[in-house]
Amino acid sequence: MTALPLEYVHIEPETGDGPAPAVFVLHGRGANEQDLLPIAAELPDSFHIISLRAPDRLQDGYTWYELDLSSGGLHQSQPDPVDFERSLGLVVDSVEAALEEYDLDADRIGLLGFSQGAITSMSLLLESPTRFQWVVALHGYLPASHRELEPDRVADKPVFIAAGSADQIIPAARTEAAAERFTQLGAAVEYNVYNTPHGVSNGELADLVSFVEAQQ
Repeated sequence: MTALPLEYVHIEPETGDGPAPAVFVLHGRGANEQDLLPIAAELPDSFHIISLRAPDRLQDGYTWYELDLSSGGLHQSQPDPVDFERSLGLVVDSVEAALEEYDLDADRIGLLGFSQGAITSMSLLLESPTRFQWVVALHGYLPASHRELEPDRVADKPVFIAAGSADQIIPAARTEAAAERFTQLGAAVEYNVYNTPHGVSNGELADLVSFVEAQQ
């Protein structure tokens, strides 16, 4: 499908008439737009689901950006700034194109991301708080490029942030720091740590679904 700048999968809502809320789904490094569809399938059927594919090929999958490892390895990695800025723009452009292509409620658009997708989603909320109403960020962190942003309209925005106590890719401490920053900004943060590695546990899935149900 090519109606959007990024390749994607679109699932129509099964209930309701007229403009419907939408969630844009952003996968992790090395995955694709199919990867998080089992999670998206658990979300309320009143939502448009639009799962985006990252722009750059990485082995058998795709990536939103290359990693800057100059700070000391994977656990201190940051997004490559040029790649990251491009991907943020592509997601925003894809959202705007989807608003033209589908019957989305422009006032009820959320983001759900895992790993790189979570990092991208949290950064997008800070950059475009008037476009996005809520975020689910699973096993991600807030990059240095966005840590000091202080947008006026993040206060009271619902933000669900999840970490894994056994996550060896993105340690829980980095995810906790993101939750703390959003709390400082006045967002309505729900932060949980699950006994899981770099993946989504059943308990995590149940909690994020409950969170999204509350955003209908």
